[in-house]
Amino acid sequence: MPDEPNANATSAAFHHFFPPDVRRTAVAPLDGRERTPRHPRKDAHINPSTHRPHVLASDRSTRSNYGAGLLRFTQYCDSLHLPEVDRMPASEALIASFSASAAGNISSSALNNWLGGLHFWHTVNGAVWNGSDMLRHVRRGLTKLVPLSSKRAKRPPVTLEAMIALRHGLDMSNALDAAVWAVACIAFWCCCRLGELIIPSPNTFAALKHVTRTALPLVIHALADTTQFSTFHIPWTKTTGVDGADISITARNHLTCPLAAIKHHVASNASLPSSAPLFAFELADGGWSPLTRTWFLARCNAVWVTAGYPNMPGHAFRIGGATELLLQGVSPDIVATQGRWKSQAFLDYWRQIESILPLFIASSSHSSQPVHLQSAMDSFRRKHSLITSS
Repeated sequence: MPDEPNANATSAAFHHFFPPDVRRTAVAPLDGRERTPRHPRKDAHINPSTHRPHVLASDRSTRSNYGAGLLRFTQYCDSLHLPEVDRMPASEALIASFSASAAGNISSSALNNWLGGLHFWHTVNGAVWNGSDMLRHVRRGLTKLVPLSSKRAKRPPVTLEAMIALRHGLDMSNALDAAVWAVACIAFWCCCRLGELIIPSPNTFAALKHVTRTALPLVIHALADTTQFSTFHIPWTKTTGVDGADISITARNHLTCPLAAIKHHVASNASLPSSAPLFAFELADGGWSPLTRTWFLARCNAVWVTAGYPNMPGHAFRIGGATELLLQGVSPDIVATQGRWKSQAFLDYWRQIESILPLFIASSSHSSQPVHLQSAMDSFRRKHSLITSS
């Protein structure tokens, strides 16, 4: 794994990327300003065609990374001098040969994204998708030829200790840090994807997809044992689409309590309009700015690297929260429900984190926790007739 940047470099990069003047103008793209598509890079050149005008990748489909698949497929067809009529619907032989041409150069997940974009392109144009037996065999072969350079080393998830370090490194009197802390606690304890809470960039906010402050005020409920909890609705998720989902927030008697964190954020950013993103924050000049994924991760990692932790990716919150709940003895069924996983997908998560479980087990003050966890996981697997890989 490459060396992590030092604390000073990470801090400088954050403040360079997110200086005060950017904070003051961050909401400007939300006023409906038209975005102009950029011309492709040299390595992204395709033959000009009225069928392929220059458009934003995010406007081509529901997933901006689908654009990569369309680009590479078009480049492949250009190299074969295929006429447009042979490109859609693409024959099974063409799809398979396109996939095989990438063998040894990309990962299987990258190919899945490419083919996902190509499949979606056919769907929206009412064309038949011919991916079948031949393609399945090619995909299996590609998996065996994935280059080592495409395999990412596993990074540790966000731990409870890292969350505490983050809290100590943030300034809770700062509106931005209050928003960052609220997102961090909810992403961790509620096992959320960051895309369900914050937006990718300032000019991609969409009220129909991203949660706004109309979710406020939070209604606080209390159980018989005085435990407090609340929920808010997000309008869209990766798995449910426009049906959205309810995020359940349970108070915890701990510094990292997610309910306390979001209540503090709401109080610290009280003057924002109801149409603003839920985790937007106030600016010194009286305006406001949406919290983006890039700014959120830059702020978190600036704190962590200073405290001696490695840079963490956004998905590390979801992984870490699920792991911490399991290690605290929470039933796998409850954790799966909290994170809105289907059983098989949740089992895949266990496979991914097995290599880092000893880090948590070694730090656990309760020696019975590992035994309880293994028993609970085995019970969960038997209940759902799941078989793990060796």
